[in-house]
Amino acid sequence: MPHALTKPTDPPRRSTLASGLLTALSLAVVTGLSAAVGIVIAREFGRTSETDGFFAAYGVFLVLVLAAGALRVAVMPPLARARAEGLFGNVLASYALGVAVIAVPALAVGVLANDWAAAQLTGGLPASARETAADALVFLVPAAVAHLLAALAASALAAHDSYGTSAAGYALGSALGLALILLRVDEDGIVACAWGTLLNGCISLAVPLAGLALRAEWGRRARLAVGPRLAELAQAAALPVALQAFFVVCLRFASGLGTGAVTSFTYAYFVAAALVSVTASSLGIVSSVPLTRVALSPPRAVRHVVSTSLVSFAAVAAAAGTFALVGEGIVRAALGPAYAGEAGGEIGRLIVALGPWMAASIGVTITFPMLFVAGRERALPLLAAGTLVVHVLVAWLAVRAFELDGAAVALTVSTLFVLVALLALLSPEVLTQAARGLALGAVVTGALALAAFGVAALVLPAPAAAVVGVVAFAGLLLALRRLGLQQAWSYLRTLE
Repeated sequence: MPHALTKPTDPPRRSTLASGLLTALSLAVVTGLSAAVGIVIAREFGRTSETDGFFAAYGVFLVLVLAAGALRVAVMPPLARARAEGLFGNVLASYALGVAVIAVPALAVGVLANDWAAAQLTGGLPASARETAADALVFLVPAAVAHLLAALAASALAAHDSYGTSAAGYALGSALGLALILLRVDEDGIVACAWGTLLNGCISLAVPLAGLALRAEWGRRARLAVGPRLAELAQAAALPVALQAFFVVCLRFASGLGTGAVTSFTYAYFVAAALVSVTASSLGIVSSVPLTRVALSPPRAVRHVVSTSLVSFAAVAAAAGTFALVGEGIVRAALGPAYAGEAGGEIGRLIVALGPWMAASIGVTITFPMLFVAGRERALPLLAAGTLVVHVLVAWLAVRAFELDGAAVALTVSTLFVLVALLALLSPEVLTQAARGLALGAVVTGALALAAFGVAALVLPAPAAAVVGVVAFAGLLLALRRLGLQQAWSYLRTLE
């Protein structure tokens, strides 16, 4: 007998692991193309006040795009239920109007008050940085709004167990956006990167909308409930916006460290965030609907958080070990001569320093969607406001004490606090057991990586040690898979 949230006519669903791999592949393509944009900026414009200004504006784009990612996972369970109840079109339209209420003020500030907004973002940076930020905001904020709507369309397709169309849309949008940047950047300067970002958002929205028009089961008409849906969106977006605002706050304090500091920290953060996105975000996205179809008991919640996080920890540890050995070379090869020597070494060091933040962020990314499945999301806005206020103080003190390394420390401390709070909101049992499992998994994975890369570094030159370290780390994980990775992999393969 089919479950209440499925239909007899539904096609067979992919396992969560298969859907996660598909989504991860899409995110990897998108991340790779985004990295190409960063490389273009680095090679064309170096490490200047102009790049600082662009990345200050890009931080606003990232805040809204992260809100889009939160919206994507938060509205999946209600849309899946609405489809089963024959109210899909009504609920989707209510969410769309709710997004519009959020989007209009953002557009007003980013497009109509862009000079004022740029002045707040760039702080003590030179006037050229402020002008660049103002020009970029006019295109970056509409691009972010397009991503908000694209996330809603992707969630609507996910409620129909379709992930491929939206994945293709994001990949195609990234490719065409990069093409536009490459075509215009020599003639029009760094603002062409904002143009390409806007085109990316428009394509990412158009493709899932087309798929939704062809596939959706709209159901019967009913009265639109915009107010409750807007409240749900506020609950969904509050914490992710605060988490991304952690980064923007760090950028604001980094702007006082001199020209290039904002750019260096941004590139390091991009690499770290990309690793979290390709691993944990893809699995968090595709597991929301399957978890909605089952009873989410504390033991199941613990197993889901720990198992899903362990798979992501392995990828993060391998990347951190590689950057610890050859980070400067990778950065120099990717970003060009402006990032050779001290600048490249600084970015590589920051990526390693962000390793604990990556682990904490993986836990947050996996746990966050479960709050909506379990119906425990009401406290999220209060948590977001409180942690953001505390983070401002933590970041100020940490950057004053340790400069850019302090920004990485501040991100880690604040994100760990959020992770503990999210686990506690699920239940005290989940907090104690999941925290123990996550801590043990992070320590074991980190120790294996340290052993693999550390021993290799003692006997080999750095480039060879990095290669051998990756192979040795993979071998250790395989040999010791009974410590948890085998069970985690099996869990993801069977979750539907």
